[in-house]
Amino acid sequence: MTMSHAVPDNDRPPPVRAVFSVVTWKEIAHLVSNLPLAIVGFVYAVVMVSTAGGLSVTAVGIPLLACGLYLSRQLGRLDRARARGLLGVRVDEPTPIPGPKRSGGFFPWLWTSIKDPVGWRTVLYQLIRLPWGVLTFTVALTGLFVLWPVLPYVVRLMANVDRAMVRGLLSPSEDLERRIAELESDRGVVVDTAAADLRRIERDLHDGAQARLVALAMGLGLAKEKLLEDPEGAAAMVDEAHGEVKLALQELRDLARGIHPAVLTDRGLDAALSSVAARCVVPVKVAVDLPADPPGARPAEAIEGIAYFVVSELLQNVSKHAGPGARGATVEVWRAGARLMIRVSDDGRGGASPSGGSGLAGLAERLGAVDGVLVVDSPAGAGTVVTAELPWRDRG
Repeated sequence: MTMSHAVPDNDRPPPVRAVFSVVTWKEIAHLVSNLPLAIVGFVYAVVMVSTAGGLSVTAVGIPLLACGLYLSRQLGRLDRARARGLLGVRVDEPTPIPGPKRSGGFFPWLWTSIKDPVGWRTVLYQLIRLPWGVLTFTVALTGLFVLWPVLPYVVRLMANVDRAMVRGLLSPSEDLERRIAELESDRGVVVDTAAADLRRIERDLHDGAQARLVALAMGLGLAKEKLLEDPEGAAAMVDEAHGEVKLALQELRDLARGIHPAVLTDRGLDAALSSVAARCVVPVKVAVDLPADPPGARPAEAIEGIAYFVVSELLQNVSKHAGPGARGATVEVWRAGARLMIRVSDDGRGGASPSGGSGLAGLAERLGAVDGVLVVDSPAGAGTVVTAELPWRDRG
């Protein structure tokens, strides 16, 4: 992917004038200081790469290279600060490499440090800057005596080359930085979603089946005490306890089905979604265009579970928000290349929005955590069409 670095308006230097301005003197200072700093950077880059490369056959070569790239990052930080102060170039600082603890151990950190694109681009910057530093130093210094009338224009031209080098080699990778930010956000969503699911399961168990089982145990205890004194009363209490057992079992089945239904594991999305559609308050037509055989044709268990959850949540929204005028809904599931496509539509009152409190915002976050997409088309009075995309991963 070709990356372009747009220059904000407030980063653009003022127009060149024949009379030297403050900006021009800053550019001259930057060009003159290029040579001594380029010599230091070039010597460091050559010594670091040659030493680490020569010792790579030993146990200390790779860690030495990782430390050398880390120090290259620090040189890049100094160069960015100098360009910011003298050239007015505003380049964001790259994301720091996490330490061994956050990286999962020493060896994962070592591998990440060696692959660091920011460090390697900084090394390249230090290597190619030496010949450029010799040129800028010579032209800027001698130009003060022999090129005085046109020196501002020459200085501006060379300073713009320096600006381009800083933006091209010392700026963070936009795609990589954006992807890191997305992954950090998605990881937070996954953690929050898992915690919310655990709290929901705990609440359902505590308020539902657990409470019924406690009442059942108390009822059976009382029936045991009355068994000899009042057999008829004890029989009535046992009969009531039998009813409580049935209700507790039904609640446990509903809870287990909400976590991961057995029909989804045994028979796939077609049967599982048909079961969900049967509980909707409006008639639902289900069309799943996914082969059931061979087993590898089905998506991975995690993707299949998320697809089931998405359709279940959307059909609940249809039951709650479609309105009394809704006559039916449609669920379509198919595979399009490397994506699993889901479309749920109804002919209700429409007006659904991810920010409207219908649960669509949370659903979009959950899909985004696995590189999925949720698109809502719901004009008022014209029904709702929700399209979801999930990455396809083969089972097994």
